[in-house]
Amino acid sequence: MKTKLLIILLLAIGLLSACANFSPHPMDMNQAVHNAKTKADHEALAQHYEEAAKVMQLKVEQHKKLLSQYQSKSYLYGKQAQSFKDHCQWLINVYEKAVEENLSMAKLHRQM
Repeated sequence: MKTKLLIILLLAIGLLSACANFSPHPMDMNQAVHNAKTKADHEALAQHYEEAAKVMQLKVEQHKKLLSQYQSKSYLYGKQAQSFKDHCQWLINVYEKAVEENLSMAKLHRQM
């Protein structure tokens, strides 16, 4: 009885979190960029982009750890090991590009 209740509770939490709206940016970036007029505005945008780059860099490190685990213990994952490795490598590349882009945006706003 307790096991069924726990499973139902976990499924409910999963469904509720899947329906939640997660916004990567707490503000409307297009509006913030277009309205930036002062040095303080551009400095705030640069800081925002640098913080986003830090978050993306943490994700890069997490996926590099996962990738090394998939590579060192691929026998645990069977036939899916290669797809896990490929997916991890793809995510690493995506997050590294996001880090570069966020840092370049921060640099541009610091120059403004």
